[in-house]
Formats: sequence, structure tokens, C-alpha cells
Amino acid sequence: MAFTTLRGASSGLLAVLKKGPRLRRRGKQPAGVPGEAAHPAPAAPGNAIASLAPLTEVIRQYLDPKDVERVKEAYRFADQAHLGQFRASGEPYISHPIAVTEICAGWKLDAASLMAALLHDVIEDQDVSKQEIAERFGADVAEIVDGVTKLQRLEYASKAEQQAESFRKMLLAMARDVRVILIKLADRLHNMRTLGAVSAEKRRRIARETLEIYTPIAHRLGLNALFRELQDLCFQAIHPNRYRVLHKALLAARGNRREVLSKIHEAVSAALPAAGIEAEISGREKSLYGIYKKMVEQKKSFSDVLDIYGFRIIVHTLPECYLAMGTLHQLYRPVPGKFKDYIAIPKLNGYQSLHTTLIGPYGTPVEFQFRTRDMDHVAEEGVASHWLYKDPNVSLNDLQKRTHQWLQSLLDIQSQTGDSGEFLEHVKVDLFPDAVYVFTPRGKIISLPRGATPVDFAYAIHTDVGNQAVAAKINGEFAPLRTELKSGDSVEIVTSSASRPSAQWLNYVRTGRARSEIRHYLRTVKYEESVAFGRRLLLQAFDQLNLPYPDDDDPEWEKLAKGSGAQSRDEILADIGLGKRLAAVVARRFAPENAMVATTAAVVDEITATTATPILIHGNEGQAVQLAPCCGPLPGDAIIGGIRLGHGLVVHMAECSVAQRQRAREPERWIPVAWDTKTARHLTTRLDVTALNERGVLGRLAAEITEADSNILHLTMQDDDVSATAVLHLTLQVDSRNHLAQVIRAIRHVPQVKKIVRVKG
Repeated sequence: MAFTTLRGASSGLLAVLKKGPRLRRRGKQPAGVPGEAAHPAPAAPGNAIASLAPLTEVIRQYLDPKDVERVKEAYRFADQAHLGQFRASGEPYISHPIAVTEICAGWKLDAASLMAALLHDVIEDQDVSKQEIAERFGADVAEIVDGVTKLQRLEYASKAEQQAESFRKMLLAMARDVRVILIKLADRLHNMRTLGAVSAEKRRRIARETLEIYTPIAHRLGLNALFRELQDLCFQAIHPNRYRVLHKALLAARGNRREVLSKIHEAVSAALPAAGIEAEISGREKSLYGIYKKMVEQKKSFSDVLDIYGFRIIVHTLPECYLAMGTLHQLYRPVPGKFKDYIAIPKLNGYQSLHTTLIGPYGTPVEFQFRTRDMDHVAEEGVASHWLYKDPNVSLNDLQKRTHQWLQSLLDIQSQTGDSGEFLEHVKVDLFPDAVYVFTPRGKIISLPRGATPVDFAYAIHTDVGNQAVAAKINGEFAPLRTELKSGDSVEIVTSSASRPSAQWLNYVRTGRARSEIRHYLRTVKYEESVAFGRRLLLQAFDQLNLPYPDDDDPEWEKLAKGSGAQSRDEILADIGLGKRLAAVVARRFAPENAMVATTAAVVDEITATTATPILIHGNEGQAVQLAPCCGPLPGDAIIGGIRLGHGLVVHMAECSVAQRQRAREPERWIPVAWDTKTARHLTTRLDVTALNERGVLGRLAAEITEADSNILHLTMQDDDVSATAVLHLTLQVDSRNHLAQVIRAIRHVPQVKKIVRVKG
């Protein structure tokens, strides 16, 4: 079965750190755990007794006896503090701190971290002071406990403010001491494992909070085992039915593919030792949430997700990773494009591994991962692997250095920004890599979807910036408006009051805002320009008929609109401007005989034959009047105008071959036009320049064009090996025919130039 929507997923970051109501003194009504309602002790005897024995066995393996005793002392203090307090499941509350500490011990955290994990709720729940903890267990432990506790005392009037501020406090506490967030993640993991005792509504709320805040942090810190488990637990809580269906399907698929996987395992187990490679081979199964997410994003059914199972090859040295991969590439055929080298280029969270997909028996694609044991340890436990904390005598590994730099950057950002929302936007750059985060020239972060362009960026700044964008500077260098942005880019938009949105932008913008703004502009502005130009054409037609132009409230407008299917007078004028109606026919509707005249060539000839005043062209009228790109007419050229259906008036050079062919087919759509005394600047024209293909000729040519106050918009070159010449096809910006003549004279100063031709059709 295929799921195509992810229902119930909330948007934005949720405030997750505030606990439910807590009682401040021992002996009062017992409290619950974060997200769980407090319950009194069950009346029936036989509650489970929390034991420290399993934890003690684990920590004895890597802590000194003295530190083990300190952890036990912290347990006794926490047990006394939580005496009489029970979880929603009915278990003694102390079972929760013990479970959290066991998770931390699995990461081999230091004694201070384990003590803080045992004590992490005593300040919040039982009103134990930070000073009391410092006196009994040391300032280090007290600071960690206080850091975890502060994350839960958040009360703000605005939900958005609460979300941003809670996230800010969490990350700043983590930046000062990463052990704070490790304990908090362990705390959240145990709460997610024991959500069964709370209501379905609370389960979904806590799961969404976890999925949107804690799982990205776990991933950023490289805690992949924790990351995957949290995702699956959240999936189970938010969509229990879908979880059950997928879990059942996965078990069935596991049985169906057992034979294939066994064959692959046997073949690999034989091939690697034969190549002199000692390796540990283990099966790898995609997480349920990972399968579900792939089904949703790619709109696939479960049977179409082929990379559910795979193998992990763990070797001793880095070179053996590549040797093992090469050996298996000889055993099975690799799938092109499915190789990823995360060893040479590690992921941001320190993950290193080689990934390749091979076609196994029966044509089944199977993914293999190759890594050393150290890489595997880092891949599963991230920043918690090979735990080192503030030990000046031990060098940090690359992952810990990167993590330390990222955490330090949080403090740097905080010192520069006092606003929680702005701080959050900065941090999102690293926590949510699916989006692209770019900077304005003033350093503000703009969030855009992957694949966004400077046009998306411009509209994210302001509608007017987007509407007037002409170019972009990315990291200080000019770049096309269709360039895809990358996280960290600094973007500056160059604007011009004469610039207007182009329909071409819709081909590469990604944001809904940019797309809607462009479409809105094209609809409204084109309509307004068409109305204005239609009025000009209609005024001309009335002048040639020696008729007065009707008032806007003339009832004849309404009759004409109803008779022709239009909604209003402006729509009639817009249709004239867009070439959907002929001004001559509309004008005759207001003639004294008051008879609707059909659109015939004879009527048009009658009007145009007496036309003495042409339509004046400025060159910047907008979309209602366009200069034909085929010939690029310039002020000073003889021009003609054709009404093109849906496009308005298109102005050509009189000698343009394209215009002459069109005029021969539809003579009724052509009207006399002329240049106004004041015309637009920076109009486009084209030149073909033939020159000797020698070194430096292009630079000389560009310099002369610049000296003539012109600009090259586009350039292509065609070589001729026989004559050792090249034809350069130039698209230039000039002001008029006279300006173009100046540019041509400047180009002739280049000795290598042999021929210059203006393209006119």
C-alpha cells in the first residue's frame, strides 16, 4: 500500500521543554514525567522496584571505583528526592532517571554527566536548590542539572515567541556544555519509549515535538542510532495504524527475501577473505520511518521500495574499505550513479562510509556500506563516540572539532543577535539542511527551498525588489537570475525602475510567493497596460472617423460589452490593446448609424486609408507594445506595427522580412507607427562581427564597446578553421540608431575586425 500524504505533521518548531504541573515539595501529590500526567501511587501492591544494579554493571567497566561510588551517592539523593512520586505507568519515578542514566552510560559519558542524569529532575520537581547540589556533588554537576532544568521553565504569551525562545535556550545551554543536550536527548528517548501510559492526543503532541526538534539535533550531533529510534517511535505515536501495517509488511518481506540475502551473505563471506580482507559482515534494515518517508516523498508503494535491506562491511583500515568495495564490484554488477564516497567527503555530522548499490541474485538491488570500526562507532554515536570532555591532554577528533566549532558559533551568533527569532533562523542553516539559507548584504538570513534562485530571494525581501530585479550578485560576483543558490551564499539584487517581471521567471522560481507575485503582476499590469494602449488605438480610430470619443459612462459601452461577451468597458479596451478586437470595428459601433460592423478587411482599409497620425512609440510601454526581437528596431529606424492576437502591438523595422511575410497574410492587423521624440534607453539590437581569430581580439572588442557606452548582453562565437576567422554574434544595448553607428565605428578600431553586419530579421 502507498501513502501519499503525511497527515498530522505540524509545521514550525514547537515548544517542547515545558513540563506538566510539578509539585514543589516531597510528600505532596506525586508528579509525572514530561508530557505525562501525574498519577498517585496505585492502591494495589506489587509496583515494580527500580534497581541500580544494571547501571552499576555498565559503569564499572569504564569508571574508577571512586566515580562509581559518586554515581551511587547521586542515586541515593535522587531516590530520596523523588520518594512518593510515580509515573503515569505506576512505576516509581526514580525508574526514569535511572533509565536516562543507563542511556548516557551506553555513550560512556563521564561521572559528572551520569550524576547529572540521575539528578536532572530534582530541581524542577522537588525544589532542591542548585546550591545544595553544588555543595554535595560539585559545581560541574550543578551546572549541568541547572542547564537541563532551565530548558523547562518557559512561559511566554506568544506561541511563536515560546517556540523560538525555547529552542534558543536549548541550543545555548548545549553550546556551553554539550552534556546538557545529551542528557536531554536521553531523557526524551526514554519518555518516547514509555508513551503508552498517556492519552493518544498527548502521544501525538509529544511525538511531533520530538520529530521537529530533537531528531534534527540528534542527527546534527551524529547520534544516528538515537536519531533512527526517535523517528520510529514518533512514527508509531503519530500514525499507529500505518506503523502496524508497515511493520507487518516488513516482517513478510524479510521472510520472502531471506533466501536472497542468505546467498549474498555467503558469497560476500567467501569473496572478501579470498581477497585477503578480514571483515565483519552484518545485515542492515531501513527504519520504518525511513521507508514511510520514502513512500510519501516518491509516491511509491511498499513493494517499490527496493533498498529496505542491505549489508554493512566493517574492516580494519581505511584502504580496506576501497579494496572491499572493489572486490564486491567484481562479484556483483554496480548500479551506475549509486556510489557515494562519504569517506573522502564526510557528512556535516562526521558520518564516514562508502555506499554502493549492487545487483544481487534474481536482479535484486542491494546497498552495501563499507567503513572501519571507528567510522562505525562515530556513525552510530556521533559526538558521544570516544567521549572526550575538556581534557587538554587529549586531542579531539575531527567530528568533535567540528561540533565544538558549531557550538561555539551559537554563542557568537547569540552575542550579535538579541532576537530569538533571528537566532533561530541562523541555527536552522545547520539543523535543517533540506532548505537553503542565504544571506542579505546586511547579514540577515533568508530561508528558501532547495533549488531557489535570486528571483525567489528578491521576492522574499520585498515585492518591489522582485518586480524590479535585473541582475544578481552572488558572493560579490554577477550571476544570472536563474542561478541556483546554495546555503551560505551572500546575495545582492540589482534593481532598475524600468525593469519588469518576465514570464520566463516562472520556469525557474521555486517559492510560492515568487510565483504568485509574478503571475499577479503579469495579469494586472499587462491588463492595465493593455487598457491604456487600447484607449490610444481607439482614440486614433475615432479621430479618423471624425467622431467624438464617448464618455466613460456612455450607455453604448454597456450595450457593446453585452453584445460581444465582455464584462466592462476596460475589458473591451484591453482586448483592443491585446489585438483581440480591432479599434476600427469598435469605433464604428459609435457611428451615427449605430450599426455593429463586422470585422472585414474593407472596413479596416476604409479607416487605415485615411490614417494620418501614427501611433507614437516610446520603447518602454510595457507588455502592450513590444519591440520585435527578430529585427530589434531602434529609434531612427523606419518602423511598422502589427497587432498580434494576445500580445498587443509588435513593432518591426519596415524592412524586416518577418514583418513583411506576416503583413502579406493579415494586412488588416497592421497600423502606421512612428518613434516619439523621447524614447527609452538601453534598447536591444544584434550585430554579427567577423574578425581574425587571434589572441586578445575579444578583449579589445569588449573594451571598444564599453568605451562607446554600450553593453554586451549576449555573445556566441562560430569558428571558421579554413579562413582562420570567427563570427561573433553580439546582442548589445544601445539608445538609438545613431548610438549604434557610434558603436560600429568603435568596433572598426579593432584591426582584426573584417566585417560588421546588423541583424535585421
